[in-house]
Amino acid sequence: MLLASASPRRAELLRMAGYDFDTAVADVEEVPRRGERAVDYGARVALDKARAVARPGCVCLAADTEVVLGRRIFGKPADAADAAAMLVTLSDRWHRVQTSGALIAEQQTVQFTVSTRVRFRPLSAAEIADYVATGEAQGKAGAYAIQGHAALFVAALRGPYTNVVGLPLFEVGRALADLGVQPRWVQRIDSAGAASL
Repeated sequence: MLLASASPRRAELLRMAGYDFDTAVADVEEVPRRGERAVDYGARVALDKARAVARPGCVCLAADTEVVLGRRIFGKPADAADAAAMLVTLSDRWHRVQTSGALIAEQQTVQFTVSTRVRFRPLSAAEIADYVATGEAQGKAGAYAIQGHAALFVAALRGPYTNVVGLPLFEVGRALADLGVQPRWVQRIDSAGAASL
C-alpha cells in the first residue's frame, strides 16, 4: 500500500491500526475553485493526490482535510498572523472538520468524505498568541492540531476523533478491506473475503 501524504499524523494513524505501507508526496495544487463547495473541493484534491502517485499493482490511499465554517474553507495558515486570524474566527463556535479520502487500486477507485463537528471554547487573544508561538498551528488545516496543545480548546466533539487528526480510520479500514488490504494483525477472513473486524 502507498500513502500519498507527507503528514506524520496520517502515517502514525495507519501504523497504529496495523497497516504496512510506503509513503509518497503528491505535488497537487490545494486551492478551492471559485464557488466550489468544501465537500467537492476535498474529494477533488484527495483524488488528484491519489492519481498523482498511483502505480500498477499497488493500492494508493490519499486524503485531504479541511476545517469548514459555513461556506468558508480553512486550509493551512500562510503565516502566524493567518493562523491567529483563523483561531479568532473559530473561538467559541462550532465548526466542521472534513476529511475526504480516495483509494485507487488497479481499475477500482473508492472515495469517501467524513465530517466531525468540533466546538471550541472561548479563546483569549493571549491564548491564541501563545498557541501560535508554539509553531503547532503551521501546516495544520484550521491552524490547530487536536492531538496536540489545541486539545485544550475543544469543548465538544461530534463524530470520529481520528477524522479530526486527519484520517478517519473506520472508513479507511472498511475501504481497504473492500480492496483486499488488511492490517497485519487480522488473521481471520470470513467466507465473503471481508476482515472479521
